[in-house]
Amino acid sequence: MPGAPRIFDRSSIRQRRDRAAAKATGASLPDFLLERVADDFALRLSLVRRDFPLCVSLGAYHGLLAERLRQLPSIGTIIDVEPSFAALARAGGLKVVADEEALPFAAGSLDLVMSGLSLHLVNDLPGALIQINRALKPDGLFLGAMLGGETLKELREAWIIAEDEVLGGASPRVAPFADVRELGGLLQRAGFALPVADNDIVEVTYASPLALMQELRAMAASNPLTERRRTPVTRGLLLRAAEIYQERFGLPNGRIPATFEIVTLTGWVPHESQQKPLQPGSAQVSLKDVLKPRSTDPSAKG
Repeated sequence: MPGAPRIFDRSSIRQRRDRAAAKATGASLPDFLLERVADDFALRLSLVRRDFPLCVSLGAYHGLLAERLRQLPSIGTIIDVEPSFAALARAGGLKVVADEEALPFAAGSLDLVMSGLSLHLVNDLPGALIQINRALKPDGLFLGAMLGGETLKELREAWIIAEDEVLGGASPRVAPFADVRELGGLLQRAGFALPVADNDIVEVTYASPLALMQELRAMAASNPLTERRRTPVTRGLLLRAAEIYQERFGLPNGRIPATFEIVTLTGWVPHESQQKPLQPGSAQVSLKDVLKPRSTDPSAKG
């Protein structure tokens, strides 16, 4: 939307996904996280007693989420939407090359929009949620998973300290992630009913900090910030960041932990069939009566 801050370099994100897709040779961390999200989405959707004839997987990467959810009997056609042509080429089924910030769907045309680990990299999250709401039918469902504020906290701290020591000041290295407490409010402001935001903390280990950094590069998740330092990282700075990471967070077995927070958002487009809160003053029982202390008389009942 006009005036939205340009926090992320969207062109760079697309180019990195193109390169990562071209070089992919097997399982990697994004598959691990996406598989976790896909299993969680499958469980949540299996508990919803309705069908979703036309669905969109937004920020689809290589189509893993759609592939998993097509197995559910309640899910009909899924369209994968992804800005990286090379990544989308790996997906099966229907697909559209488009950016998460500009949805190419008519108002009220979709039954379900799901997004696995992509919306935390859009510059205008409120605007993206408004577009999703507009594209959904009444009683349509949005189900999204984003990386939250605890993600890569160890790496962020190590880089800040290393750059301050070596360069005399830190630059943005790890993307800022939204807080789970804020996201439910964003859903509501975007027009969703029954908004819910919950989180899942995932901790994995690596042989070394350098192994983690190499994994992030391989999955196109290296620094996407517009204000990132544009000069190449020196060997000395890289090794100092790795050393600090190992010193502060290293495990007794020599490995290092890496934290990821997955925040899951659920929201429905308003519809008359949905549960609604009672109007103020419509209660049939007095709160005073509910909170009234019980009698201490042994002969009293209830």
